[in-house]
Amino acid sequence: MGYPKLSYPPIHLRARRGEGGRTEIFDSVRKRWLVLTPEEWVRRHVVGYLITECRYRPEQIVEEYPVNINGMAQRADIVILANDGRPEVVVECKEPGVRLSQETLGQVVRYNSILGCSYVAITNGLDTYCYASDGHTYTPMQALPTNKG
Repeated sequence: MGYPKLSYPPIHLRARRGEGGRTEIFDSVRKRWLVLTPEEWVRRHVVGYLITECRYRPEQIVEEYPVNINGMAQRADIVILANDGRPEVVVECKEPGVRLSQETLGQVVRYNSILGCSYVAITNGLDTYCYASDGHTYTPMQALPTNKG
């Protein structure tokens, strides 16, 4: 496949040859086929980790969550909803070749200024940085939070 081994546990993917010979993978959360890109490779691993290791239910995970920032429609890569339906965690995924930076953190913080999540994370599949938020400050954490409900 040509994609690097990531720092997340291995996952099982359903794959097929799509239009133009591109590899497509089945997204079990959104229930549709997607073109496999380096960023999607990371997102699939993060979603797998959230379900198997952090014990979130697939119905709590929303991919490409719409966020309106200053009238501009944007999308957060992954948002995890609490049991009451409020956004609880927002995750920004980058492809493995992209270095995580203050700009990457700034992107997820901008999303969170609208979403109001208690936790944010950025990852390129090789490195992951997680933060707890009280609405004003972001405190580094060791890992993504697990499902409390």
